[in-house]
Amino acid sequence: MPLFSRSKDNPDDGRDGHDGRSSSPLSQQHQQQQQQQQQQQQHRQQRRHPADDADDYAPPDEHTRLLPNRVDSGRAMLNPDDPAVSPYNLWSIRILRYLTLFFTAVTLAWWVVLLVTVFATPPGLHTRGSAFFPLSYASLALANMLFTLIFFGVPSKAVRVLAIVLAFLLLLDVILILSVQQTRYEEGWVGTTSVVWTLLMSLWTLLTDRTVQWGKREEEERLTGRAETRRTLTEWLAVLLSTIAYVVMAIAVLLMTLTIILRALDAGVGPPGKLYRVDGGKYRIHLYCHGNKTDRHGDELPTVLIEGGERPVEQHLWGFAQNAIGNGSISRYCFADRPGFAWSDTAPSPLSAGFAVDVLGEALAEAGEQGPWVLLSAGVGSIYSRVFSSRHGHEVSGLLLIDPLHEDLLDEAIGRPGRGFLLWLRGVISPLGIDRLSGAIFRGRTSKDRIYGRAAQQTGKFIFAKLQENLVANSFTKRDAQSSRQIQNKDTPLVLVSSGIEVQGSSEWADKQRDLSRLTEKLLSWDIVNKAPHQVWLTQDGRDQIEKRLRQLVYAQ
Repeated sequence: MPLFSRSKDNPDDGRDGHDGRSSSPLSQQHQQQQQQQQQQQQHRQQRRHPADDADDYAPPDEHTRLLPNRVDSGRAMLNPDDPAVSPYNLWSIRILRYLTLFFTAVTLAWWVVLLVTVFATPPGLHTRGSAFFPLSYASLALANMLFTLIFFGVPSKAVRVLAIVLAFLLLLDVILILSVQQTRYEEGWVGTTSVVWTLLMSLWTLLTDRTVQWGKREEEERLTGRAETRRTLTEWLAVLLSTIAYVVMAIAVLLMTLTIILRALDAGVGPPGKLYRVDGGKYRIHLYCHGNKTDRHGDELPTVLIEGGERPVEQHLWGFAQNAIGNGSISRYCFADRPGFAWSDTAPSPLSAGFAVDVLGEALAEAGEQGPWVLLSAGVGSIYSRVFSSRHGHEVSGLLLIDPLHEDLLDEAIGRPGRGFLLWLRGVISPLGIDRLSGAIFRGRTSKDRIYGRAAQQTGKFIFAKLQENLVANSFTKRDAQSSRQIQNKDTPLVLVSSGIEVQGSSEWADKQRDLSRLTEKLLSWDIVNKAPHQVWLTQDGRDQIEKRLRQLVYAQ
């Protein structure tokens, strides 16, 4: 039997050389620490998410940590709804948001520049097509960036899918614009830059949403122990709104893509005449001439220079001129499309009647066309013919004005602010091509209809030209018309053919027609064609009367 043995009743007796009445101070401190740890563990279990208990017994998968997170191993898990659980805790996410703000500011600045370009073109920013095309793409990019900022902290798989669709369609737009010579020429670097920037911003949205999704999951796993799959009602509302916004943008880009395809098809229709560079080579004017300069006896005859009214010459007056040659009323005619009409490029803003007449003179000189001219014009085109006559009086042998517009009525007929706003609004949505696409699909509209025919007023170029006309109608253009009256050669033969419907329907219109009959001191005739509309040549009596007066002016010599 051992000499020293512990008592069975008190196994702690004799520990550390003391009696068994009490433990040492170290033992008491150790016991207190164990009790505190047990209390903390119980408190942590009470705060624990119910779903985490299931995770402890769940089989490992590809999301299970291989090593414990030693950095946060002693930190209590947070509730998923705690504001501290945020992807903004990561520097990468914060830097991403700052970059998004910067790109939004750049997009806004570009959008403002393009908006100003519609009304006053800065040097180097002129587009030969519609100025609304780059503006619409810049608007799309700006909307995309604003939605990205608004819903930055709420990533959505639907938004990522739609961003991929947007990027694909925009990439197709870039390919179409650059691969077709006409669209590449019309858009230039301004339109191409807008489309490419919109493409890059759609890719940025995709990158941002994906990165925020990653950061959100990382912070949830670090602070709550697992990635949260629930969403609050506010988050679901944000997802719904962002999805609707990107669906609308995707539809808009799809329509714009189809419109570009339509423009590429229209580019295959060549002009009947030639395109001449004017205004220092900034843009081109389409000029077409047909017929002989002499009659059958070899005598030189004046060429009829046609100026269209509210629509391109090719729509109606071209056919009228062809019939006039066939009937022997005239021998030769020329016409030029005003900037933005038919095959002519758009001009920089602002564009007044005087500017348009100057580039017409350049195109005629470059083509080697010289007078004498008999000027035939209709409606608002009479303003341009009067300015041309005053500046080239020695070359003009006659004026025939068909229901001309008086300069005092420019404000009411063309220059109204409400009309200008509607034109601007139509121009902004014109790249969608809703009316052109529906006309091509359901109404059988052809490329010629869209270039100069029944659907010409639907194109962005035409709308932009009309907006330019509206902006300066009551200022520059009115001043040009008033100045032309003062310097007009008073010996120029003048013929006036007025619409009976317009004259009978408005006493003011009749008074202004009478005033225009006094433009020169050599009025040959003032005819009022009964039951004829503003476009007098649409009736047989109107056509006959115009041809009759043309013959008098051409063969007067």
